[in-house]
Amino acid sequence: MRIPLRLKFVFFATLLAVGPLVLVGQNLTRLTRDELKSAANEDLTTVAAELRTAFDSTFQGRWLTPLMVIRSAIDSKDLGVPQKVSLLTLGLQELPQVMAVQLTIEGSDLPILVTSQGYADRLAAHGLDPINILTTPPELIKAIAGTGQFGRPIVTQVPQTGDWIATLALPLTLQIAGRQVTMSAKIELSPLAEMVRRHPFAQRGEITVVDQAGRSVLSDPVRQLSARAIVSSTLPLIMAGARADALQPYLRPDGAAMLGAYAFPDWFHWAVITELSEEKAYAVVNAITRQIMYVGLVGFALASAGALIFGRRMTRPILKIGEIAARVGDGDFTARVEGVNSRDEIGDLASRFNRMIGQLGQRLELMKFVSHGTMSAIRAADNKGVSLGGERRSVSVVFTDIRGYTAFSEKVSPEVVIEALNRYFDVQTEVVEKYHGDVDKFIGDALVAVFEGEGKEQRAVTCSVEIIEAMADLLGTYPEYNMNLGLGVASGEVVLGAMGARDRMDFTVLGSTVNLSARLCSNADPGQVLVDLATREAVAGVTQLTFEPLDAIQLKGFTDPVQAFAAYRADKAVPPET
Repeated sequence: MRIPLRLKFVFFATLLAVGPLVLVGQNLTRLTRDELKSAANEDLTTVAAELRTAFDSTFQGRWLTPLMVIRSAIDSKDLGVPQKVSLLTLGLQELPQVMAVQLTIEGSDLPILVTSQGYADRLAAHGLDPINILTTPPELIKAIAGTGQFGRPIVTQVPQTGDWIATLALPLTLQIAGRQVTMSAKIELSPLAEMVRRHPFAQRGEITVVDQAGRSVLSDPVRQLSARAIVSSTLPLIMAGARADALQPYLRPDGAAMLGAYAFPDWFHWAVITELSEEKAYAVVNAITRQIMYVGLVGFALASAGALIFGRRMTRPILKIGEIAARVGDGDFTARVEGVNSRDEIGDLASRFNRMIGQLGQRLELMKFVSHGTMSAIRAADNKGVSLGGERRSVSVVFTDIRGYTAFSEKVSPEVVIEALNRYFDVQTEVVEKYHGDVDKFIGDALVAVFEGEGKEQRAVTCSVEIIEAMADLLGTYPEYNMNLGLGVASGEVVLGAMGARDRMDFTVLGSTVNLSARLCSNADPGQVLVDLATREAVAGVTQLTFEPLDAIQLKGFTDPVQAFAAYRADKAVPPET
């Protein structure tokens, strides 16, 4: 896949601009997250421990100890029953959260019950029987006595009011009629719930108190929370009476990531659980991350914009050079890179490219004035250049000459003469190249072509015959030219090489074969192709061509007459060969 240079530049520039920020931000975020997690865990543990201590101290200091004082007073033998009842009444007035104090005589169904009038009225307002709610059943007292859990609260909720009530029992040494007497009390636990509600941590986290069944206490309504991983972890510890505080990260059933800690009060079969969502715990990290993202986005935008502007300024000259290179590749050597004035490597490249185009154009023009053989000799030359001299080669040489050229040139202007010659030579050159020949030179109105390699004789003769046909077509278009060609073809060894002076050379062919081709051309009639014996014998098996033997011709420069043949296409009507 091709990726534009401008896009690459923008990518790497943006990467360099944003990459370090991302790395620094990542490390900063990780370090801050670790610190915040440590701080959050410490906070969670501290809050849970504070509430555990507050629950224990409140129960023991505000309720259990005063009730034990009352029990001791009631247990005294120095007080009569009226004084003891008055003591219970005064005790209730001094202990606002104690809703009822009861003396239960073993085996009796009629306990002595003193209640808080205000709370009794509250129950009555909800349609409840205060005596039924505030009386501690003998069965419960018996169960407490059986387990030895005197002084331990048993917590229940009054669903109609939402109040949480703790029931505790304290045994008396005093006996009535030889029967055991037990003092019990009902305590309304709203101060504990208020501690949870008013704790500063509750503003950003959650404080939950659960019992051994995984239900919430001190809250209304009661919720079953055992599905939470942290709650389920505390249940075995509550049941076992363990008091090991702990931290625990976990996922809630809804997928929320939480950090949690729990602690266990000494006087209640509860677990105080403090929870904080990771989102809130890492709020500072998230804010830092967002800030880094904002800065990164701004940096990305600025880096991208700067890279685009700079990349455009840098790549536009390169694209221009590429466009000009494509035009030069299509043969337009007049194209030049313009508008690139930067004083840097790209400006130097544009200047050098323009000079190269000019030199290529000059070279291309020079190539039109030399043959392919000359170009091959130049390419094969060593560092000292082309040396004078030649080598023997077997070739077929084609000579063409325009008949009637002198008369034509005398009748028309030089411009028309040049135009006509160019058209004649264009047609002939096209046919020569078609048959893989090389135009060696133009001599006035004559053309010399050389054919080398396998099948050179056949290609030379076929080329010559086709040139005659092409000339006929040309005259059909330009009948005013009224000039025909005569062609001579000869095959044999020639000397091919550089001839002339060291400072002015001509790469050409020389030898009797070249002379023979020229003489045959001179003796050919308009529209006729004459070939020598060597060429005729070389194409003896070619069925596409036919030859008419002619009388031996006395040629200038040759001692003996030369056997010549007129060549035609096989489908032309010519006299049979004898």
